[in-house]
Amino acid sequence: MKKFVYFQKKCNFIVILFLILGSQNIFTEIEKKMLILGDSLSAGYGIPSEKQWVKIVQQKLDADNNKLKLINASLSGETTKGGLSRLPALLKAFSPDFLFIELGANDGLRGYPASKVRSNLIQMCKLAERKEISIILMEIIVAPNYGTKYMQRLARVYKEVADKCDAKLVPPMLNKELVLNKDLMLPDGIHPNANGQYVIAHDLYAWISEL
Repeated sequence: MKKFVYFQKKCNFIVILFLILGSQNIFTEIEKKMLILGDSLSAGYGIPSEKQWVKIVQQKLDADNNKLKLINASLSGETTKGGLSRLPALLKAFSPDFLFIELGANDGLRGYPASKVRSNLIQMCKLAERKEISIILMEIIVAPNYGTKYMQRLARVYKEVADKCDAKLVPPMLNKELVLNKDLMLPDGIHPNANGQYVIAHDLYAWISEL
């Protein structure tokens, strides 16, 4: 009888312990992190911080109680070479679950060899793979400044890298509907304005929220 009473008390204690832990949100969903490594398109060139697409997407995630934190390490003017050089320190500092690479447009504007862009992207993917980080790679479309063949070769690089590195390939944020709409672009015709940031955020949220 004493053994039964002791067993019952022990069970009650365990139940109470679980209730206490639950009230302290110990069992809530673990927050995950996405490191965004991009250029001016993700750095929000010419746009106030609160109106940049990264901030808008984060607000939507928070509103939907999605436990994903976006860490924006983008820099205006960044190239694949620059991103590769910064990535090791960023991975060490933030230990992300996802790496979103949005780089290559500046390489294309400067006519960097497509083979070098490909090599830099693959090296970035390998750094993430070693840490078991899921990779998202955004396609880049550049103007035919250096000819149609160069533009097409650079465009093919992203599919090749995604296949080789088992990365999720997502469409470019600068689609024709956005670029050709003056109401969504800054006067330079290259960067989205505040209205364009909301359009980008809407498009990107569709897949970011599913990670």
